[in-house]
Amino acid sequence: MATPKNNRQFAVRSLTLYLLLSLLLSMCLLTPAQESVPDIETVIKHIDQLYRSETSHAEMEMYIVTPHWERTLAMTVWTKGMDKTFIRITAPKKEQGVATLRIGNEMWNYLPKTNKVMKIPPSMMMGSWMGSDFTNDDLVRESSMLDDYTYQFVKPEDASPDHLYVQLMPKEDSPIVWGKIVAAVQSSDYLPVWQRFYDEKGNLMRIMNLKEIRTFSGKTVPSVMEMIPENKEGHKTVVRWLNATFDSDIEDKIFTRRNLQRRR
Repeated sequence: MATPKNNRQFAVRSLTLYLLLSLLLSMCLLTPAQESVPDIETVIKHIDQLYRSETSHAEMEMYIVTPHWERTLAMTVWTKGMDKTFIRITAPKKEQGVATLRIGNEMWNYLPKTNKVMKIPPSMMMGSWMGSDFTNDDLVRESSMLDDYTYQFVKPEDASPDHLYVQLMPKEDSPIVWGKIVAAVQSSDYLPVWQRFYDEKGNLMRIMNLKEIRTFSGKTVPSVMEMIPENKEGHKTVVRWLNATFDSDIEDKIFTRRNLQRRR
């Protein structure tokens, strides 16, 4: 027959075992959640370098829509690291040969009709590129999310459980016109889904949607970038990647002012 002392010992052992099992269960449940929170710098760096790698060479189309006209530009783009970009328009014939070069914080445009190379001042980096809704900075990517912004995870009202959201605020010494940028990326692979650009008063100025995920030379990226300005009704610009090669050998002579004036 069990004694009161034995009953108390049994109860203590049972309670101890219960608490131990509860602790182990809590650790098992918490560990995946803790591990699923990524390092924010890893996310920002992934967005920043997504379309670049060490080098890139791509064929693209840019479709520009306004209430009064539409046109499509074909272009070839080369990049090297984060500092060098070269763009040449190949069609239509009217714009064929127009080229853009950026090295570091300097940028030039070449216009075949006048056979002139024009240096773009820093004040023009947020100007429209070829009448599109993309800026000079968008195309040649002078600014860096990692270096020119502070960032934190946020959760917008329309948040999806499949996405992570990052808010980027320009540093005081950065030549950035946006008051902030909010970017959504897929939680699984950090591929960007959209970016929303706000002015200094917090007004939404434009939205860039990224879609149609494809793999080029082993690298998976959204192949379509759609820019929609909020203050220009009926305007949008769509950039579509047709082909791309990453981390191949690209000669330094591509990124020269002399190369700007070559017609092809």
